[in-house]
Amino acid sequence: MTRGSVVAGLLLAGSVAGVAGLQPRLASAAHEAKESGDVFAFPPPAELHAATLGWDAATVDLLWSDLLVEYGAHWLEHREFLETPRFADAILELEPDYAPLYKYIDTMLAYRPLQGTEADVRAARAYLERGTRARPDDSKVWMEYGTFIAFIAPSFLHDHAEIERWRTDGAAAIGRAVELGADADRALTAATILTRGGATQAAIGYLERAYAFTEHPSMAAVHEAIGRRLVELQAKGMADEADKTSRAIDERWHDELPYLSREVYLLLGPVVDPLRCAGVDAANDPACARTWDVQPPP
Repeated sequence: MTRGSVVAGLLLAGSVAGVAGLQPRLASAAHEAKESGDVFAFPPPAELHAATLGWDAATVDLLWSDLLVEYGAHWLEHREFLETPRFADAILELEPDYAPLYKYIDTMLAYRPLQGTEADVRAARAYLERGTRARPDDSKVWMEYGTFIAFIAPSFLHDHAEIERWRTDGAAAIGRAVELGADADRALTAATILTRGGATQAAIGYLERAYAFTEHPSMAAVHEAIGRRLVELQAKGMADEADKTSRAIDERWHDELPYLSREVYLLLGPVVDPLRCAGVDAANDPACARTWDVQPPP
């Protein structure tokens, strides 16, 4: 064996040993880099207009397609994806009324890889509210906003009072979508949510408008269904007002003349303050009404 062969063998052995020693550490570093997050090389939203050199529409389409690919790839690879807001901000900086984003942004945030959070849901609502401002006459954006905060987002929230507020806001947005031309049968859904939240009069208002929108013969079934629901809510509204008046009278009875029976108190009429109710100026003061024709203040 020559000296050259020995040197070559030693070099080969050293190389093999070096690869064997470094490979596990390099593989670990590559794995950690992959799992720690992705790097997307595009400038902040405020600088995008200058960077695109006027090709805003093309850049928006490129960013949107890239976002869809990355969203799907992260689901496939079971990896977290936290960059949706960054893509969305860049797209909306270039095209504030970009319709595809408002159609899917709630899904991309609430059901992002691997798990959406309450913060993601709040961010999705903010984007959709921005959409209703950018596209105020778009029934699809209003419907997306309304259905999201009425039905999907509440499952991510924890405060019961806040959940009811979100559902009521969602019902109002659905009602607005119906006014702008969305399916009129959604008005029934909005009315149900509003009624459940105690906003019966608001529900009646939405149904009255939806009833007027559906007079065409092709919408006869929806028209009749809205009419039936409207009659039910109007009857409920009148009953609620009657109950409110009765409770107000009962409160005054217990405060003013509790030793009399309710029937006698009703016959006598409301008790008024003689000093406050003296003179012509007090004639229109509800607190000075001497009959129950004027609803007493609670």
